Amino acid sequence: MKRILVLCTGNSCRSQIAHGYLQHFAGDKAVIYSAGVETHGVNPKAIQVMAEDGIDISSHTSNNINEYRDVDFDMVITVCDNAKERCPFFPSKAEKLHHNFPDPAKAVGSAEEIMESFRAVREEIKQYCEQFVKERI
Repeated sequence: MKRILVLCTGNSCRSQIAHGYLQHFAGDKAVIYSAGVETHGVNPKAIQVMAEDGIDISSHTSNNINEYRDVDFDMVITVCDNAKERCPFFPSKAEKLHHNFPDPAKAVGSAEEIMESFRAVREEIKQYCEQFVKERI
């Protein structure tokens, strides 16, 4: 069984969404973790947009990368450029992968425009995760 870490800056939006989709698509073929180089708490809008697609991430927690130092990951996926640059060295065989997704938490506009930004990023992450699982797990 593969152990996969999804890493972002604050472990609040993109990494949480990717965690939810990777878990959904991989099922029992992988154990998914998510963390940040900082912790900002799980964004309520990320929980909301995932619920709209039938995935419950409401019990997820925002974790710091240091909490997983002793886990021997097979893969580490950074989902933002900041995390890629700040990703600590893992003394393991973990394959490092990267895909930069826009940060929906930085969206501005009306409440509906902000939610549309979250939905757009959710769809990008969903497509990436589905393809990732098909090709690598």
